[in-house]
Amino acid sequence: MSARDTNRRKRNPARGPVGSKSDPERKASRQRRNDDSSAAKKPDATMQPHLPRPPGNLPAETLPLILEVKGDTDYALLDSGDGQKLERYGPYRIVRPEGQALWRPALRQAEWDAANAIFTGDTDEEGMGRWRFPKMPLGETWPMKHDGIDFLGRFTSFRHVGVFPEQATHWRHMAGLIENAGRPIKVLNLFGYTGLASLVAARAGAEVTHVDASRKAVGWARENQLLAGLDDKPIRWIVEDAMKFVEREGRRGNSYDIVLLDPPAFGRGPKGEVWQLFESLPAMVAGCRAILSDKPLAMVLTAYSIRASFYAIHALMRERMAGMGGRVESGELIIREHGEDAGGRAISTSLFSRWVPA
Repeated sequence: MSARDTNRRKRNPARGPVGSKSDPERKASRQRRNDDSSAAKKPDATMQPHLPRPPGNLPAETLPLILEVKGDTDYALLDSGDGQKLERYGPYRIVRPEGQALWRPALRQAEWDAANAIFTGDTDEEGMGRWRFPKMPLGETWPMKHDGIDFLGRFTSFRHVGVFPEQATHWRHMAGLIENAGRPIKVLNLFGYTGLASLVAARAGAEVTHVDASRKAVGWARENQLLAGLDDKPIRWIVEDAMKFVEREGRRGNSYDIVLLDPPAFGRGPKGEVWQLFESLPAMVAGCRAILSDKPLAMVLTAYSIRASFYAIHALMRERMAGMGGRVESGELIIREHGEDAGGRAISTSLFSRWVPA
């Protein structure tokens, strides 16, 4: 065992080998499998109805498209390796698990030891209990910026920190569409989490509807709106099951120029509604197409932590957008290591597929 391996184990002795699970995590994993198994055994009447393929030609296609985020003053991936990644979020250096980091770290051990926060995942405690702070205790939140928009970073029990930096490429693309449209634009942000995409869209001039099933997440998003000084912008904050919301908007005849979809692999709505990506996504994409405006600008789908390639969601998007013309662009979102001494490697964080008009 190398000195780096020894030091890394000393730094996080409770975690165990990279990729291992603590007892609470194993229990949670078993419960999730039981939930999934129960859902799979439901009668056929509860399954999604058959969706006929829309008539018309398939859109043109561009693939694979790799969209890359590089470090800046707000965020940077500093190093990665041995199943972990070292990132800078504003003033803090943060270490989190990263299963794709199969290689060895490029930076010296001292750079990793300078971390302000390390996600351990070694307890079943909510909130900040799964984080360790080697230097000094930190609060639950801290000030961050994205492209001049103020928001709060946040230590959560599920290792996220309130923002997904790789989405910045989609946000820039969306802001450009809104600013260059020359007309009022309506944006629907489904599974909107802490609202950075909603704030970017609102600042660019759009009327935004933000939907998330978590009341806590929507509360964080509203807090970010106030912190960013965008409380005068037209944003509707809605706590609801995303599928039910889309279906209701279709019945009401409401429409949107841009639809953002950032669903989890598995989730539950406020009233216990079950979301399972492989079962629910086809109907969701079909429903979102149905509420696009007469002059739509984009539909953007991002998928995390699924056992599929981007070809799967690419084929789904093309099929559901048949007859719409335009183009479907699909690939991966990646974050490139930043800094003179970094290894220059990239981590793929998610798959995406987006439709844009011709």
